[in-house]
Amino acid sequence: MPENRREEERLQILGALEGDARVHQPISVRELSQHGAQIETSFPMQLNALHEFRIALGSQSVVVKGRVAHCHIHDVDADAVIYRAGVEFVDLPEWVAAAIAQFLDAVKAGREG
Repeated sequence: MPENRREEERLQILGALEGDARVHQPISVRELSQHGAQIETSFPMQLNALHEFRIALGSQSVVVKGRVAHCHIHDVDADAVIYRAGVEFVDLPEWVAAAIAQFLDAVKAGREG
């Protein structure tokens, strides 16, 4: 019989005890606005699920909370399935909204000049 190395007893849960997992996975931001983004992932995203997304805005990174508005298969090849999802930002702090606005302005200015 294997030695029990746990310091505390585990109890079996009868029925279901709900929870969720936070797993860091890479995403590609394809479109960005003040209020949301379109992203590409290698996994499907559940509609209406809330996630935190870290987005690199040039030299600055921000973390935004977003709700998945839609998700669909974008491309399929022999090695992978690529999903596109629309994310609506929620509870955006003012400083993050300002950072996104500055980044978008800089991108626009770079394309014009």
